[in-house]
Amino acid sequence: MLRLNLLLLLAVMACSMYLVNTQYESRRLFTELDRAQAEARRLETEHQRLQVEKRAQATPLRVETLARDKLQMRSATPAITQYVTDDGTPVVMAITPAAVPSGGAVTAGGRRQ
Repeated sequence: MLRLNLLLLLAVMACSMYLVNTQYESRRLFTELDRAQAEARRLETEHQRLQVEKRAQATPLRVETLARDKLQMRSATPAITQYVTDDGTPVVMAITPAAVPSGGAVTAGGRRQ
């Protein structure tokens, strides 16, 4: 009978230690999950802020101002436009407003295509 009581006492002690350990681990994991969710919210907020900042930086007026000020670019006019063919040879033509093709794309050197 004494052996059975000791065996049952050891079983109860082992179960209680397991229960305490499980509860501790559960609380630790819950705290870690809460921290991870807070970090995710912080990163999402920062991502949204950066998206707004990116849209603000890419406005056409700002891009044009930077192109003029920092890159010394200027708008293409018929006086500074050079026309080239597919093989790269320049086309010589009289520069008049009527001679400028409408809707031609302007390239980096102020050239239209």
